[in-house]
Amino acid sequence: MVKIFIDPGHGGNDPGAVANGLKEKDLALKIAKKIQSLLNEYEGVSVKLSRTTDVYLSLSDRADMANKWGADFFLSIHINAGGGTGFESYIYNKPNTKSVAYQNVIHPEIMKAIGNVKDRGKKRANFAVVRETKMPAILTENLFIDNANDATKLKSDSFLSQIAFGHVQGLEKAFGLKKKAAAKPSSTKPATSNKKEVYRVQVGAFNDKKNAERLVAELKKKGYPAFITK
Repeated sequence: MVKIFIDPGHGGNDPGAVANGLKEKDLALKIAKKIQSLLNEYEGVSVKLSRTTDVYLSLSDRADMANKWGADFFLSIHINAGGGTGFESYIYNKPNTKSVAYQNVIHPEIMKAIGNVKDRGKKRANFAVVRETKMPAILTENLFIDNANDATKLKSDSFLSQIAFGHVQGLEKAFGLKKKAAAKPSSTKPATSNKKEVYRVQVGAFNDKKNAERLVAELKKKGYPAFITK
């Protein structure tokens, strides 16, 4: 079982970067939930989010949650700001070999999924969440909220889904994840009809229609439904 901890950045009274009618905390949570939903399609994966609603958590709280849960991997989702454009990823500036390996796999898969976006590169920094976590960790900065073109993309739910898909494709390759087998259709017997079967009885066959009419009349007198067919 691979335990993946997803950390949507900011939350509560900490909105993160704000621009163009968008808040970083909202976008990060949307992307994180989409990643979680996609990972549920894989076998042998357990996913936990640092937050599922708009609440505040300190950076230490986030790292502590992942450490106590015993996560195998920590993924922090953020939106950038500062006048640039594009995507970049970060690991701790004194990384372990697994963090480096995972960044080398996950970063290009995200770039592949989001298409025509500037690749700002695989970077290293002394961010608290990648420093204080005991497992391999990566922090992704998914476009710039204060860049008009980037913001237009971030306002598209389908683009947020592309970002999530790229993260999951990277995780799939990094950890060798396999999709769950498609459920086989249940073999159910056709429902039996409640209708009673009806048996029809033919009485006589005549060359002369008058004889047929006479028999029908007699049957009707006796209370039997009767009719003539050719």
